[in-house]
Amino acid sequence: MQNEFRHVAEWVFDLDNTLYPRHTDLFGQIDQRMTDYVARLTGLERDAARRLQKELYRRHGTTLNGLMREYDVDPHAFLAFVHDIDYGQVAYNPALGQLIASLPGRKHIFTNGDVRHAENTLKALGIEPIFDSLFDIVAADFEPKPERGPYERFLKAHVVDPGEAAMFEDMPRNLEVPKELGMRTVLVVPRGRDTGSMESWEIAGADDPHIDHVTDHLDDFLADVLEAIGPAGTPE
Repeated sequence: MQNEFRHVAEWVFDLDNTLYPRHTDLFGQIDQRMTDYVARLTGLERDAARRLQKELYRRHGTTLNGLMREYDVDPHAFLAFVHDIDYGQVAYNPALGQLIASLPGRKHIFTNGDVRHAENTLKALGIEPIFDSLFDIVAADFEPKPERGPYERFLKAHVVDPGEAAMFEDMPRNLEVPKELGMRTVLVVPRGRDTGSMESWEIAGADDPHIDHVTDHLDDFLADVLEAIGPAGTPE
């Protein structure tokens, strides 16, 4: 652990199902809102709208990207609609923020959501403004992970050397490009490794070589990293 993270000066975190555990199911609310949006847009019955939504998600990386490509929707209106949710179910966890703040170097959020959703989620978690950047789907010009473009935009926008970066994500396919670029990769899986609520394609690749580490408890993992490298990057 010590040697694998001592070089890291850029800590890059996905948001949903990464900074909070999947069983929180905050994204479940967003998912239902996306189905509602697709049903209103297309006039389909809810079951058919949900099937279409999931197919767009699978083919295009995000439902929004699929809707933009195939239905020419206004992305800002879509984001405002789907993120109109109750953040009260997010467990208050300021200790996670303290762990992240203690990591040596800069900290970033890199999400397929938008800044407003990221800010609301961090507030619900009780995490202070500790991040040096919030890189969202708008900054990515609405091109989502796992496409290569948003990673390159993020690196350029914030002058991040991928060889000095570690990325934390809940979807294996979203870590393929970071690994190719030279980042250390950490896959955050559901607590107890229970992937029952995930579709098979979402978890495909979890055992592939582009995954350096796997954890089902981000707080404990970061605590182990800090114990190994120290908050200033000096071995304990």
